[in-house]
Amino acid sequence: MSRIGVRIWTRGRIRPELSGLVLLTAAALALAAPPPLANARPVAAQPAPAAAAFTVEEQRLDGAVPQEILRRSGFDAVAPEFVRALRHAGSYAEAERTVERQGARLWQRAVDRAQGRGPALGDLSRDDDRPLYWARLGLTRELRAWEPEFRLSEAARSALIEKLERSSRGQDSMDFPAGKGHRGLKRIVMTGFDPFTLDRDIRISNPSGATALALDGTVISTADGPARIETAVFPVRWRDFADGTVERALRGPLSKADLFTTVSQGRVGRIDVERFNGAWRGGFGDNENIGETGLVPVTDPASQPQWTVTSLPYETITAADTGRFPVYDNTSVTEIPAGATAPVVRPDGPTPGSAARAGGGGDYLSNEIAYRATLLRDRLGLEIPGGHVHTPVLQFGAGNTDPATGTVTDPEFVQNRLDIIAQIRTIIAVAAGVS
Repeated sequence: MSRIGVRIWTRGRIRPELSGLVLLTAAALALAAPPPLANARPVAAQPAPAAAAFTVEEQRLDGAVPQEILRRSGFDAVAPEFVRALRHAGSYAEAERTVERQGARLWQRAVDRAQGRGPALGDLSRDDDRPLYWARLGLTRELRAWEPEFRLSEAARSALIEKLERSSRGQDSMDFPAGKGHRGLKRIVMTGFDPFTLDRDIRISNPSGATALALDGTVISTADGPARIETAVFPVRWRDFADGTVERALRGPLSKADLFTTVSQGRVGRIDVERFNGAWRGGFGDNENIGETGLVPVTDPASQPQWTVTSLPYETITAADTGRFPVYDNTSVTEIPAGATAPVVRPDGPTPGSAARAGGGGDYLSNEIAYRATLLRDRLGLEIPGGHVHTPVLQFGAGNTDPATGTVTDPEFVQNRLDIIAQIRTIIAVAAGVS
């Protein structure tokens, strides 16, 4: 089993309660049978009290696969660099600056790697999104364990972790250049997600996150002129969404954007433009093994609609030749009709007065980010194209599908991801080309 050792720092030390903490092994996690999903209730068994100091995501970090991904991408140096930077933070203000700077540096490093700038520092393909995910967890774990010389309350530590999350996800750097040289340049916002279902297969990559890294800050050609894309990645955690992370990150960028699309991994072998988004959480476990069931929590719930609708040009997108995967206008939803009590599937969208139970994108966080982003569009009074696109499931190659015996990458896996990235880029260009 892996062990957290005590580091000797010139300024700051490991928190005493975390010294020598033995993390749960992958085998132990696999043996924990999850109870039925319920509102705000852990899906997996509660960890031992000592292990509760680190999150479920952070506890996965010392597994063989995450460590291999970090080593083969050169991102294994990120956490030690962060620790060295923290040594020089003698006040909370200095810690804030250090955390924001290091988080932004990690995001830019991942973007640069994905876009071919600088050395690859490893043999993993540049399009891989997983080094960013696992390196970020290394930083949050170090920050959670850090005991500086100055007093740091748990609330202040949480605020630092939130700053690290935002800056290392590109959420606070979605800025569109202004000035004479950028007039006529369309502005596009695109979001992706972290890998998820990691207890099922810890090798998983998320093509939406990989696409975000590949497209951040790029300028593409469209039928209506050039367009610049700004991107961010979001966590697969119910609590962050309930805390308003989507609205905080997107409110400013959407107010300046000409188009936006939230993107996530969806179904096998196809791409879906999701027509309707529902105000319902279906309870599937997130990356912290927490399930949430109930209405999507938003500000001003009295004005909350059961459904929001895409404003992406879905007819143009589905008619275009964008790549190898078929693209569908998905209008199916699950609803409880007005006056009824049982949910039914409606292939052609919701009926008047119905209660949402699943949007076209389901009842998980992909549906929720689509719901939140389009609700934000409506509440801001923005008349811009926007909605959700589901990528195909990113699949490993034949003979490499068993996580117990498989490798972390293979040529078919890489090609699948590259094809998805290229097709989403083309879909965005098609959507942005509609005047």
